[in-house]
Amino acid sequence: MIDLQNKSIILTGATGGIGGAILQQLYNNGAKIIATGTNEEKLSNIKEKYKNVTVKKFDILDHSSIESFVDDCSEIFQNKIDILINNAGITKDNLTIRMKEEEWNKVININLSSSFFMCKSVIKKMLKNKEGKIINITSVVGHTGNLGQANYAASKAGLIGMSKSMALEYGKKNIKINCISPGFIKSEMTDKISENFKKILQDKISLERFGDPNDVANAVLFLSSGLSDYITGETIHVNGGMYFS
Repeated sequence: MIDLQNKSIILTGATGGIGGAILQQLYNNGAKIIATGTNEEKLSNIKEKYKNVTVKKFDILDHSSIESFVDDCSEIFQNKIDILINNAGITKDNLTIRMKEEEWNKVININLSSSFFMCKSVIKKMLKNKEGKIINITSVVGHTGNLGQANYAASKAGLIGMSKSMALEYGKKNIKINCISPGFIKSEMTDKISENFKKILQDKISLERFGDPNDVANAVLFLSSGLSDYITGETIHVNGGMYFS
């Protein structure tokens, strides 16, 4: 068992499938967690299930409120944020020539810009404590591209480059910043894929199956723990051999 006792963690996108698996793993290993999202019903379910988790409804698209949100989180954690996990993200797929400006802007703003401002605010707190970890959840399509996802692929590729730059800037301050890049993970979205197309996708994966949200959560658990203390600026691929970096 990895010991995250007394580790204070902010998790965005806690209400999704991957977010839920991450939350469960962190909770099982003793972390103190602030779970955020925008879906009130799902946040209420989290509050009911995890009595010791602090649940906060927050829209990370509201960039002007991120600093005050992080201040609130820091106060709850008695001025020590150990780990930030930027998991929140959206898709708005369309072919490039059909993609509306709103579809481009919203995906970039939530997936990339919001993650940047979350990192910026949290790093200020970590500098005072002389340590910290940030884990950004990216995607295999940030490396490979994907039809109809120019906005999403750009946001995730940007997240990887951003994380490397921050890792260079703050490694000397004992702040480690890494990415996890999932491939096709079982979710409500993949459940809707036809069996024929699912077979086509799985044939591109060396392990010939989709991943489970816990596969991603296990990687997050590793990067959150002391086992990863000499790792920064890296991307861990969790894709079953769909893509080799």
